[in-house]
Amino acid sequence: MSSVSEGRFRSSSVSLITPGPLRTTLRTDDGVRIEAVYEPCTADAGAAAETSFDGTATGTAIVVAHGFTGSVDRPAVRRAAEVFSQRAAVITFSFRGHGGSGGRSTVGDREVLDLAAAVEWARALGHRRIVTVGFSMGGSVVLRHGALYTGRSTIGGRAGRTGGEREGRVGARTGAHADAVVAVSAPARWYYRGTAPMRRLHWLVTRPLGRLVGRYGFGTRIDRDDWDPVPLSPTGAAGLIAPAPLLIVHGDRDPYFPLDHPRMLADAAGEGAELWLERGMGHAENAADESLLTRIGDWAVAR
Repeated sequence: MSSVSEGRFRSSSVSLITPGPLRTTLRTDDGVRIEAVYEPCTADAGAAAETSFDGTATGTAIVVAHGFTGSVDRPAVRRAAEVFSQRAAVITFSFRGHGGSGGRSTVGDREVLDLAAAVEWARALGHRRIVTVGFSMGGSVVLRHGALYTGRSTIGGRAGRTGGEREGRVGARTGAHADAVVAVSAPARWYYRGTAPMRRLHWLVTRPLGRLVGRYGFGTRIDRDDWDPVPLSPTGAAGLIAPAPLLIVHGDRDPYFPLDHPRMLADAAGEGAELWLERGMGHAENAADESLLTRIGDWAVAR
């Protein structure tokens, strides 16, 4: 990978002479440094569709949001990027507190700012259409990002919401909105402890010893503060994404979140969502095989 100096964005276009991936460091709206990688479309036909006559990137880019304890260089993330890049350009990044990014993980709260920076970078590179694909924690982040960053005029600034929600929708002036959203293995509600893996995850996040295990065992630096205020729930976000297309993908053998979670998300989204229940699939990017990733990539470029 070629090295790119740190900055908000690298440039406004990607030249056809670019031989391969580009790595950069983005800065979020709250000042956290996020490592990110851009990979151009690898298919001949796709590459032609992704560039204009002067070699500027113009078409679809897929922005991948990994799960908790993941990172841009994890094998499962790289596998997803490789499959998606056969259909579109791809941006992968490490959430705050993960991999080479700065800050501490807030387990789905301020991570929406990390995703917004990556989407905004894709538009600065020249891409006209952005699809976000999130796995597990990343799935909850793409849902909330899709609800808050609308691509339309600003709605109410930082207006309040029901249930103590203080977030407001952000208009198109930022260029950080997604045109379509894919949530894979995402939770439907916060603080879920109904499975043993989720009870272990809560111990990891909420206990001092657990955060030490997260840091030295999983390479994930976790913030010790509680959410204040509690972010917009995944189901609340799912109902706000339309008219952007939404795809919800979930395995029937997911050990973290049973099937009531994707069904709740689909019900909340109504006619604006498509639901795929995958037979034999486990959880998130580690369980997403090439066939499923191919179908997700096809959906992303077709919507």
